[in-house]
Amino acid sequence: MNSLLYINWDIDPVIFSIGQVKIQYYGLIFVTGLVLCYYIIGHIYKKEKIYTPDAMEKLFIYAVIGIFGGARLGHCLFYDFEYFSSHIIEIFIPFRENARGVYEFIGYKGLASHGGAIGLFISMLLYSRKVHIPFSKIIDIIAILAPLGGAFIRISNLMNSEIIGRPTNLPWAFIFRQVDDLPRHPSQLYESISYFLIFLVAYSLYKYKGHLFKIGSYFYFGLSIFAIFLMRFILEFTKENQKSFEDSLSFNMGQLLSVPFILIGIILVIKNIVNVRKKGNR
Repeated sequence: MNSLLYINWDIDPVIFSIGQVKIQYYGLIFVTGLVLCYYIIGHIYKKEKIYTPDAMEKLFIYAVIGIFGGARLGHCLFYDFEYFSSHIIEIFIPFRENARGVYEFIGYKGLASHGGAIGLFISMLLYSRKVHIPFSKIIDIIAILAPLGGAFIRISNLMNSEIIGRPTNLPWAFIFRQVDDLPRHPSQLYESISYFLIFLVAYSLYKYKGHLFKIGSYFYFGLSIFAIFLMRFILEFTKENQKSFEDSLSFNMGQLLSVPFILIGIILVIKNIVNVRKKGNR
């Protein structure tokens, strides 16, 4: 098999190091995505007439804590419970104990998107009470930008050569040299592109059909979680399982955790479409 036919991917995930602290593409791209989402949310807040400097400042704090806290706990509980149940302190710190019993800085390796979604939902409940903005409005606005944030996260995964795809002979296959020499599906790119398109659809509906599907109706929340986790379910078939226990499952953990989100999303979208049609028939 001629590896020149494929894309050779051999990016060092570390940009530079300061002592034991490593500045990585993952964190840089992740934060860039959050900042961009934050900027667009500010624009929507102004359009919806709920903007205040205090509300925006608290939004960033609550969102970051919810996303990172939920994603971290989700990974530890859903994917690596056996290890973290006996290393509880490592759930909260960016260090891991090596074979010599010495803690090494590794960053927060292991973030689960399903946990991040749940964490964000809970943090936005608390945030809405703090700033006295209806939760339904906040979660719909966040939902419009969530796919864009997800697109950046998957690019971060690509830079880390993680969450790799299954072997394939397709001409756009990537060879992740940091992992092995097999041509594989660039699953991170599949997801990133999918999420970016979902964002474009959601934002376009808000911009051009906002009079039909109003912020606060849970339409955008339903649309976002339905589309994101449907694509996640489908694209999991192109990925390698993240943990060995998943090899014995008909559907992997990512797919099983996606099902409730898909069902809730379908219900909310259908409910909103029915309501719009009822109003149109009056």
